Parts: sequence; C-alpha cells; structure tokens
Amino acid sequence: MSQAFDVVVIGAGPGGYIAAIRAAQLGFKVACIDEWKNAAGGPAPGGTCTNVGCIPSKALLQSSEHFEHANHHFADHGISTGKVTMDVAKMVGRKDTVVKQNNDGILYLFKKNKITFFHGRGSFVKAAEGGYEVQVTGAKEEVLTGKQIVIATGSNARALPGTPFDEVNVLSNDGALKIGAVPKKLVLIGSGVIGLEMGSVWRRLGADVTILEGLPTFLGAVDEQIAKEAKKAFDKQGLKIELGVTVG
Repeated sequence: MSQAFDVVVIGAGPGGYIAAIRAAQLGFKVACIDEWKNAAGGPAPGGTCTNVGCIPSKALLQSSEHFEHANHHFADHGISTGKVTMDVAKMVGRKDTVVKQNNDGILYLFKKNKITFFHGRGSFVKAAEGGYEVQVTGAKEEVLTGKQIVIATGSNARALPGTPFDEVNVLSNDGALKIGAVPKKLVLIGSGVIGLEMGSVWRRLGADVTILEGLPTFLGAVDEQIAKEAKKAFDKQGLKIELGVTVG
C-alpha cells in the first residue's frame, strides 16, 4: 500500500530540501527522496553543492590557506614554525567531516519539520487519483503518492567529447575533491567557481596549476573591475590562466 503525501520532492539539493522545508512550514504533508550516498552508504542530502561542490571546496580552501599562511606569512608576525609539513589525507578527511556535518544538519531539519525522508531513487509510475504515484528504489522499496511533485534532480558534470572521466587522469569536480596527494602539474578546464577554487587549493599546496578558459575575458559574467582585481590576485598566487582556449 502506498503512502500518501501532499507534496513529494525528488532531490534533496539546495532547491529540493529548501522546497520541502517550506512546504512543510506551510502545513503540507511532505516527503523528500534523494539517492546520494556517503562513503559508508548512508544518506547524504544536500546535492552537488554540499557533497562535491561549494562546501567541500571551501573546506579544502581553508586548509590550504592555513598551510600557505604558516609557510609564507607567520614569520612576518614574529611566529617561527620551522619546516611546515602537510598531510593531504587529513585535509581530505576534515573536508569529509565538514560535508557529513552538513548532511546531518539537513536530515535534522527534515526531522524538525516532520518531513519524511526516503533514501533512494524516485521515479514516476503512473498518474493516480488526485496526483501521481512515485516509486522509491533503494535499500528499501517504497511506493508513494503525491498530490504535487517537485522535481529538483540537479545536474551532472559534463565530460568533453571523447574524453570521459576516469577519475585518475581526467577528473570531474568529484574526483578533484578526492585527490590524495599533491599533483606535480594540474590543468583545469574552465575558470568557473569550482575550477578557480580547486586551482587555488592545489597551487597553495605546491602544484603547478594552469587554467584553460574558452572565453576571451576572465570572469566575463561579473563586473569588469572586479574581474580585473580577481585576475591580479590569482596571478599573484601563481595560477597560470590562459584565455580564449579551445579544448577538444
């Protein structure tokens, strides 16, 4: 027998979990379905931003910033540290802890707002009386009916034609966040937020980093003066940025 809800949200990324919480606050009976898994196989709501985007990249940025300050700036303040070493595995481990804290925070918000969470993949079965029937495929099979369905399934990284991600030599954002040692050289295709953040992380930790951007201008979507100052900052950091490059 299916469980009935006013609203069923498929996807628990920034769009999905916020929609679910708001619907619950407005008095609807809400379910949210998400299939993302953590390393242990447990639920990891939060979508790309929380799991392989903004949150983990910021965690690594902070760790690399501490390393850079200890290596290059502490002495300016009269602080002597001797030879500074790094443990990339611990940095990645801390990043994973930060991500899990965010996952757990979303699950807590679901519980607080009386949202029923289903860990699995949601798919439409058929139209039902007054709504739609949705099947959840996961560790446990479930069938739900929802009067209203919110589809917030997010996006995937796009590979270049003929160059699939192997997560060894050709990395997606997911693979870039799991690098276990500082690479000697790293090339990033695209100077978007994640590309610049990952470039900054590994440059600070000692890699030779080149960023290839197809557009003729740097950060073309932002104010020209801001882009100019940002370019100066990245140049000073040692990032090599090549504009107007065609890859493929």
